[in-house]
Amino acid sequence: MDADAFFVAVARQEDPEGAGRAPLLIVGGRPGSRGVVCSASYECRAYGVRSAMPISRALLLCPNATCVPVPRDACSRRSKDIHAVLTQFAPLVQASSIDEWYCDMAGTEALYGDESFTATAHRIRNAVLAATGLSVSIGAGTSRLVAKMAVELAKPKPGTLADGVRAITPGDEIAFLGQRKLAALPMVGPRFAVKLERLGLVMVADAQAWSQPQLVERLGDRAGEWLFKRIRGIDESVVSQRDAQKQVSRETTFARDLHDDDVVEREILRLAVRVATDLRRQALKARTITVKLKDADFRTRSAQRTLARPIESEQSVARAAKALLRGLRKRRRVGVRLLGIGLSHFGDDLAAPTQLGLFPVPMSLPLPDEPIEGDKERALTRALDRIRDRFGSAAILPARLVDVSNDTGPSVEE
Repeated sequence: MDADAFFVAVARQEDPEGAGRAPLLIVGGRPGSRGVVCSASYECRAYGVRSAMPISRALLLCPNATCVPVPRDACSRRSKDIHAVLTQFAPLVQASSIDEWYCDMAGTEALYGDESFTATAHRIRNAVLAATGLSVSIGAGTSRLVAKMAVELAKPKPGTLADGVRAITPGDEIAFLGQRKLAALPMVGPRFAVKLERLGLVMVADAQAWSQPQLVERLGDRAGEWLFKRIRGIDESVVSQRDAQKQVSRETTFARDLHDDDVVEREILRLAVRVATDLRRQALKARTITVKLKDADFRTRSAQRTLARPIESEQSVARAAKALLRGLRKRRRVGVRLLGIGLSHFGDDLAAPTQLGLFPVPMSLPLPDEPIEGDKERALTRALDRIRDRFGSAAILPARLVDVSNDTGPSVEE
């Protein structure tokens, strides 16, 4: 299941008088910002606008387009709403991303009787549309791979006859995939596609004509065996209720390059507040902090640190992130175009054994400069969350983020 132009559709729902009236719509940032396109309406795509394209480039291609920021909270809510509808039809639903899901329909044969899957899929589409006002496209196959390839042809894009559903009959996988380009296969990246093209393999059908030994000989054991299965629709991956959360992150692209250390550290603090809030909303704690920095000359660098104990407060995240940032800045002092913080390596803070006496003894002693969170720090964090939930995210902030001049220009968050 793939939500059609999801970010564009949600932006139009949230702002019916603005974005809702703009056929040429770009979601991702304001005009003049240095952000990138998150999504664009099909009308904009006809001009060559694509995801991940700089906003400035997109507006050169489509100067009459309306640009709006990503409505993140609304997108999260709509994604959950769609997921809830899908669980009414399938026993297993896995969110692959905010706008894509896999459903395992095994075991529902008796439930749907003699109804074709195409008919069932249209009922699911209608149910999602009625509940959320959003349209989804559905691809069906005997594996996740085939379903993923089918959904791309199901999307009712302008100029096509697609009606939102494409089902591949069991036994037709090889013929169906043979009509697709190898570069369109999931996990076939640009470099691998170029390598295949040099071997004369452009279409999946070209590779299907090669035996497994031939593919292994030219591509190596691992890549050859993997490709032999993929071009035949063989995919052992299964649908699970939920993929394990791997990372929580926030990043900001600035309208002007930042040079002053104080300003850069203020922005890393701002990111720490936001990403730590995201972390706690998912009831997670993190041990690994990653700071990402894109220099004015577009060089991207990062630094990472894994702590002895998991953390969750903005104070702890900020302290660890600032230390990493200072290290990056010390090694190369140029303007900062983008900053980001990622939190990963999730786990609960297991209670440490204590020695009978006055002081607790931790299982592993943290380094002297590691952030350490105690009961008081976490109680304070919970209190801050309650205030922000009631009065808004800006109700209470670190003093350094209050009433400061906007010396970064309008920023684009991702």
